[in-house]
Amino acid sequence: MMKKRNIKQILLAAVFFASAMATAQQDPQYTHYMYNMSVINPGYATDTPGVINVGGLYRTQWVGAVGAPKTVNVFGHAPVGKRLEAGLSIVSDEIGDVVKENNLYADIAYVIPTGESTKISFGVKAGITFFNADFNGFQYSDTTPDPAFAENINQTFPNLGVGAFYFGEQYYIGLSAPNLLRTKHLERQNAIATIGVEEIHYFFTGGYVFNVSDRLKLKPAFMAKAVSGAPVSLDVTANMLYNSFIEFGVGYRMDDSVAGLVGVYVTPALRIGYSYDYTLTNLGNFNSGTHEFFLLYDIGSDTGAKGKGYDKSPRFF
Repeated sequence: MMKKRNIKQILLAAVFFASAMATAQQDPQYTHYMYNMSVINPGYATDTPGVINVGGLYRTQWVGAVGAPKTVNVFGHAPVGKRLEAGLSIVSDEIGDVVKENNLYADIAYVIPTGESTKISFGVKAGITFFNADFNGFQYSDTTPDPAFAENINQTFPNLGVGAFYFGEQYYIGLSAPNLLRTKHLERQNAIATIGVEEIHYFFTGGYVFNVSDRLKLKPAFMAKAVSGAPVSLDVTANMLYNSFIEFGVGYRMDDSVAGLVGVYVTPALRIGYSYDYTLTNLGNFNSGTHEFFLLYDIGSDTGAKGKGYDKSPRFF
């Protein structure tokens, strides 16, 4: 009979494989994807001269579950020349005390006017992924450890992505593949099958701002994510912005979770927000939900009535 002291290690291993293999969706997921667009799409641009957009996001997923994922990212981007916008981002993703993945990316996007108030931008992303898996401390019921966990992993992988972003004053639509290079975290050695393959993820995003009244705006958005070996993941969100100050809304991730979102302008240039996800699957029996926090700040932004970005910048969509 398996000893109780082994349960934690087995559950942790299960979470690792569920994240890396079963769903085949290794990239972190976000509830505030509409405010984290530069991480998802290298073609993302606001084309706002003289403004540097910076932000950060922290997500702790499936709180209370053994080995639950945690994600931190920081990002910034700004125009660097005529029709050119550049950005940097750092994404840190952890699964328990076992898997740690740190990503460093640089983006460049070229913006092309397509009409009086519409533009399209094409971008490329390049970077490095530092992947580490530490299996020290694992305990097994069998006398012989599983060969798949026999050695720790410490590897570095290159990253290359592409994206396109079409936007106007009240809407946007984007298509991207932020990592085009398939990498193997655990390779075939001594007749052991390869596992932990990093597949290519495709993102399709969009949103629109409806002016319900002078003080109220309705802001629906969606994100579809596709990857080989897994069903399409679809996020749908509807936010209401009141008096250009407070925002609240709901979200639904297909066959996975529902969410509540809120955001507040501390100053015209500084914004903070929070969301809570409630898990709808059987995994909900083993966790108390997911918490996500974000912060956005514009350096050099106009502090006037138009300076909060809703009328001209899809970043705040």
